[in-house]
Amino acid sequence: MALNQALSGINAAQSELNVISNNIANAGTVGFKGSRAEFAEVYAVTGLNLSSTAVGSGAELTDVAQQFSQGDLETTNGSLDLAISGNGFFVVNNGSGNQYTRNGAFQENANGYVTTAEGANLQVYPPNGAGGFNTSTLTNLQLNTAQSAATPTSTITVNSNLPSGATVPVDTPISPTDANSYNNSTALTVYDSQGGSHAATIYYAKTGNNTWNASLYIDGQSAGTQALAFNTSGTLTTPANGSLVFTPTQPTNGATFPTTMSVNLAGTTQFGTAYSTGTVAQNGYEAGILSNVQIDNSGIVTAYYSNNQTTQLGQVAVANFSDLQGLSQVGNTSWVATTTSGSPILGSAATGQFGNIEQGELETSNTSDTTAQLVDMIQAQQNYEANSQMLGTVNSLSQTLFQAVDR
Repeated sequence: MALNQALSGINAAQSELNVISNNIANAGTVGFKGSRAEFAEVYAVTGLNLSSTAVGSGAELTDVAQQFSQGDLETTNGSLDLAISGNGFFVVNNGSGNQYTRNGAFQENANGYVTTAEGANLQVYPPNGAGGFNTSTLTNLQLNTAQSAATPTSTITVNSNLPSGATVPVDTPISPTDANSYNNSTALTVYDSQGGSHAATIYYAKTGNNTWNASLYIDGQSAGTQALAFNTSGTLTTPANGSLVFTPTQPTNGATFPTTMSVNLAGTTQFGTAYSTGTVAQNGYEAGILSNVQIDNSGIVTAYYSNNQTTQLGQVAVANFSDLQGLSQVGNTSWVATTTSGSPILGSAATGQFGNIEQGELETSNTSDTTAQLVDMIQAQQNYEANSQMLGTVNSLSQTLFQAVDR
């Protein structure tokens, strides 16, 4: 029996050394969770009233338990490098089903999908069209299909000051080619339905005390002339709402402008100071390409485009389980749910039981501190050597016994 006991001890120590070796080998693996070898005594079933004198039959490996403690977070500044500070797993789909990982070293593939190094797609909640996200479904996060489309200019806003001391121009009507037909002008760029840019200018011509004409020209083509009137305090009174409506000539490049284009001059004044352009803005913009992606602590993915527009692409889904030890490992950093672990509890980062998502960081292996692993290795090695010594001792005793019997 002693030989079997010593052999079981050697096998147990060897199993523990294997587990520790794997932990140390993955000390640099992002999102890796180390394991711990767990053992139990092998105890033979005895007859009635014999248990008080029975001796155990050795040790056996009962479980290699995953240790899901938090690893250190390491700053990388990669826009698709993510870490969870706290509880939860990223949800990824490899085409055969969902898997769960703490390895947030994601990358963009040729089709614009955000994937793991093995090609599994990061799962997000899609936008619901009402400013939130549809948490009842998961979808692959894709970056390059959500391009920012062009928007034609429909509204122009100008807050300027027209000089009350200006004289009425010599020539009428207003003409862009005749500097004697207007007093001042405001230049800006407007956009058509395809995002093409066009030069626009608003010309101001004084017509009398406290009265002016404003003309809008786009690419040299007149969009109409409207009247302005100010009170004795220099505040705009006509039009009453401060908005002039013009009818632009349609471009010849196949694109279009809105049928009407409004110019909001509500903030325009007529004071005794010199002409001042002030604030000029318009609501059109050209088509944009993706320039940056930001992911906040709650996992909301926002795309920033070259035309200064933003779009929310989704919210990163996170999952947790009632029994983490019941997860089935399918790789050093990926797991799948089982009946023991229970169904995944899906949610959003930074809420309830889930930790924050940190962009530009990665979670290092929780075995990266190899000192503790080396201490465990020394202890397992000593266990191995002690059982080997026991095996040698039992063998020597057996040889002595055999020699005595031969005599």
